[in-house]
Amino acid sequence: MTDRHATGGAAGPSGSALVVIPTYDERENLAPVVRRLHAALPSAHALVVDDASPDGTGELADELAAADDRVHVLHRTGKAGLGAAYVAGFAWALERDYPAVVEMDADGSHAPEDLPRLLSLLRPGGTADVVIGSRYVPGGRVVNWPWHRQALSRGANLYSKYSLGVPVNDSTAGFRAYRREVLAELPLHDVASQGYCFQVDLTLRSVQAGFRIAEVPITFADRELGESKMNGDIVREALVRITAWGLRRRAAQLRGLLR
Repeated sequence: MTDRHATGGAAGPSGSALVVIPTYDERENLAPVVRRLHAALPSAHALVVDDASPDGTGELADELAAADDRVHVLHRTGKAGLGAAYVAGFAWALERDYPAVVEMDADGSHAPEDLPRLLSLLRPGGTADVVIGSRYVPGGRVVNWPWHRQALSRGANLYSKYSLGVPVNDSTAGFRAYRREVLAELPLHDVASQGYCFQVDLTLRSVQAGFRIAEVPITFADRELGESKMNGDIVREALVRITAWGLRRRAAQLRGLLR
């Protein structure tokens, strides 16, 4: 999978955050999300990473970039998964002078109005290297999800937490902020996770690298327009990978004890 081209104005002004927004068929949602982002955080830049959406999302993103130099677009040649889109966006950010990089969905489920709270906790000056907008800490909640989606999400996060021994309540969350130094240090080149398992992967890598993670309560609202990208393949990938990571991590801990 290769990137075709990027559009947008000059990138990376000192002190601004870059919000990476992966898209595939999100034409109805993209413009409102970008408007809300800039209303909540006027200095932020947005990078739309579009995987050749057939509904014209990429073309709309180009129009937004032409009208606002805070909007940039990375066009990719096909649908390669959430993980690959974020890795491409992170690489783009690291080539420029952004001190913080944010993950945010394009479907409106993450409230841009919460971003100032997330970013305020990033070090230096804050208390964390990674800040997660969490549904499963006191004050966090989910609205408009059917019970089976909530059960699947809660179960996946509990399984991840105890299988991996990671002190994070919402490791599958896709609304998070990283200090630039975290992404520069993590070995992103070998991240193979494609679906929502990507979030667990980066959570685990951040913990293993010794970075401090904080969770901020948010309200997660299900999308009102468009279709969810969740499917059985994504769930199976997460189950297989998290189980393998957990076994590997526990085996390493056991070897350490035996030594």
